[in-house]
Amino acid sequence: MYAILDIETTGGQFNEEGITEIAIYKFDGHEVVDQFISLINPEIPIQPFVVKLTGINNAMLRSAPKFYEVAKRIIEITQDCIIVAHNASFDYRILRTEFRRLGYDFNSNTICTVELSKKLIPDQPSYSLGKLVRSLGIPIADRHRATGDAMATVKLFKMLLAKDVKKEIITSFVKKEIKTGISPKLLDIVEAIPAKTGIYYIHREDGTIIYIGKSKNIKKRVNQHFTGTSRKAKRIQQEVFAVTFEETGNELVALLKESEEIKVNKPVYNRSQRKTIFPWALYAEKNKEGYLALRLAKADGRKKEVTSFATLVEGKNFLHKITAEYQLCQKINGLYDTKKGCFQYDIKQCHGACIGKEAAADYNVRVQDFLNNHQFQNQNMVIVDRGRSIDERSAILVENGIYKGYCFYDLNYQINNIDILKKIIIPMQHNRDTRNIIQNYLRKKKVSKVVTF
Repeated sequence: MYAILDIETTGGQFNEEGITEIAIYKFDGHEVVDQFISLINPEIPIQPFVVKLTGINNAMLRSAPKFYEVAKRIIEITQDCIIVAHNASFDYRILRTEFRRLGYDFNSNTICTVELSKKLIPDQPSYSLGKLVRSLGIPIADRHRATGDAMATVKLFKMLLAKDVKKEIITSFVKKEIKTGISPKLLDIVEAIPAKTGIYYIHREDGTIIYIGKSKNIKKRVNQHFTGTSRKAKRIQQEVFAVTFEETGNELVALLKESEEIKVNKPVYNRSQRKTIFPWALYAEKNKEGYLALRLAKADGRKKEVTSFATLVEGKNFLHKITAEYQLCQKINGLYDTKKGCFQYDIKQCHGACIGKEAAADYNVRVQDFLNNHQFQNQNMVIVDRGRSIDERSAILVENGIYKGYCFYDLNYQINNIDILKKIIIPMQHNRDTRNIIQNYLRKKKVSKVVTF
């Protein structure tokens, strides 16, 4: 759990400031589960420049509770949480100072979203909260008021969690959790996981990720790990301490995240998935008669492939489909072994390239049409699909045929403005697997829309 907070103060000399307003959102890594927002009577005057900045004046605070009256609630909502704030050293120092005045030693681990942003979103012109969230297309209301700034920090932190491909934030969180509790039973772990689409991480007791997976139903898939009888399943059952997860809203984002994060984190029980998941490929090569032949073969990195497949059967099914769709020749494409005309010529769905009746130049035009429709080369597009909630969407950016990454957004201008989109995109590696994951998904499944630019 994270306690994401913002504090407004009276201003004044170091360690003599008083709190005028506090907002705390308890965040489980996915959504806000509790909140506490209150004006506070600091019992000292507010500096004039602070009144102008925040709009909070002395008259507004006369009937507000004093800090000792809300201290218990603050301890309750922040208990067993990591405190997250924009410039956390300031907010944490102020909070500790107020508790020290009451004779209570308040301690917590902290995460600073300024430092985290500098690491995960480098080269921004400013890391002040207002300018940073504005440049990322994150809406902010009530600037310089605790509730508006704290909610903007929640949205920023959610984006930073998604950008943390190496899972350093979540791993440090798991390490903190193990200090305060004993390993939960497998049933308790499964109960805490939602039956939603996403990616999950299985951790050892020291926080190390030992397995990464994806599923359209995370709860069901993790339960299968815990009830499996294979050698790998039993080892995972023995070593698991915690399972963390990220909802992705749709399967395509989950597939891309799984592929990337297995390669980055190299979990011990994902050994086989570190290699390519598409061992069969489709190639287009001219035969000795000058016809462009589409042939299936074992993937060869030295050759330029059209697309690739997880199995030979999947490849053959696709080749049969596009051969019929584009009225190509089964014989030329290696699907029909004969010295005469192919079967599709017999039923008048092939123009006779197999017996030299159709000129190679005419035949190759239809093959080229297929190639143009199924290759990423030089394409610029945004693939839009469901997000993690009803009012959210996901966007996958492909620029000049290169997969750039993905993001979640809730305002259309965030994807209509390519400069904002590039800032909020979680960068991902473009490789053969990611290209083919996108190609295969678009070939088999429906997405909300594909925007070209």
